[in-house]
Amino acid sequence: MISVVVPTYNEEQNIERCLRSLADQTVPRETYEIIVVDGNSKDRTRELAKPLADKVFIQTSKRVGGARNDGAMAAKGDIIATTDADCILPRDWIERIERNFAERQIVQLYGTVYPIEDTFRNRLSLMGANAFSRFGYYTRTIYFTLGCNTAFDRDAFFQAGMYRCIDAGDDLEIAQRMRKLGKVYLDPRLKVGFSMRRYQQFGTIKSLWEWLYIVLRGGEASGATYSRREYK
Repeated sequence: MISVVVPTYNEEQNIERCLRSLADQTVPRETYEIIVVDGNSKDRTRELAKPLADKVFIQTSKRVGGARNDGAMAAKGDIIATTDADCILPRDWIERIERNFAERQIVQLYGTVYPIEDTFRNRLSLMGANAFSRFGYYTRTIYFTLGCNTAFDRDAFFQAGMYRCIDAGDDLEIAQRMRKLGKVYLDPRLKVGFSMRRYQQFGTIKSLWEWLYIVLRGGEASGATYSRREYK
């Protein structure tokens, strides 16, 4: 079984779209579970998620990495996949994850992204991100494993110590520990629709700079924050 963990916080505008895409997969619904871990939203996120998910509960650990860890600890599956509440999953997402783990000796799988808000600027931005991801993978220098499109062997995930509960870069950092336990594999055809709302509202350069600034300081930085943003 695959367990899909979806962290949420004030996502009433997006959570149904995300969960409906997860429910409409090419594999039988009973072969995977959907776990929504909510950061105590002030809107209707949990109410909207309950009819579409197998489990919905409030997180007890800190930050988005902690929400993913809470979901993993509640999961039944031997593969743990993660995505974000503002993403759209293609119909073969679960099937492709299953196939990669069945056919390859891997401990972590990740893929690429495309913009939900389909503009030239957004396509260009994510084209650069995907190129960086491929370069890092094929040169074995850095694995750009976005938390919106990744999956783990359950035992290896726990052995590695799960996600760090930091403000930014937790999804990038964990791959450096996972690679010590086995192969981390990039499947370029494992694609998810990625929301560009952060970059549209706060600006691409500013958002990337905030992320890099925090990551270079070990995931925590005074005067800067990356998670729990309020969107219009």
